[in-house]
Amino acid sequence: MISQKVQVIACGAIAREVIAILRMNKLAHVDLQCLPAIYHARPEKIAPALETAIAEARANGFDRIFIGYADCGTGGAIDRLCEREGVERLSGPHCYSFFAGNDDFAARWEDDVTAFFLTDFLARQFEAFVIEPLGLDRHPELKDMYFSNYTKLVYLSQEEDEALQEKARWAADYLGLSYEYRHTGYGDLGPELIKAARA
Repeated sequence: MISQKVQVIACGAIAREVIAILRMNKLAHVDLQCLPAIYHARPEKIAPALETAIAEARANGFDRIFIGYADCGTGGAIDRLCEREGVERLSGPHCYSFFAGNDDFAARWEDDVTAFFLTDFLARQFEAFVIEPLGLDRHPELKDMYFSNYTKLVYLSQEEDEALQEKARWAADYLGLSYEYRHTGYGDLGPELIKAARA
């Protein structure tokens, strides 16, 4: 029987998937705290926010803490924090990699180097997390500047949902990119969360 309380501190962009994995595996002793997904627009905010959340988790009596982030554009700041605090994080450079499976993502990189990736979260929130932060709603002429080096949009789906696929196709058309769909499920996220919860 597992009794040790575990706090997962994760990116809000993967909250739905983390909750699904915890429920499917009956990991009721794991508590999820999410930081705002929009921090990805300002990755320098992620490590300081994690540091605060780790301190709060310890003050609240959590025996184990696991970081539900990959590197996520922090340039190693999350790794340095994990080393200082004695905690572990999700492996890989970003969520596209661990959803695809880190080994598979690395093996495909030569073909995908000009790909713009979406997950279920980004397919749902394309306007709020891509169009608006980049100012494309106000300055559509910036689209070519931001996306001229991309050739395709690759949608890495966690759920097989036709409505989300339509949203992803729309995003590809909006950006002027070819569209590719890959159903990944939860990739490496599931095994890593389960391992952290049962360690």
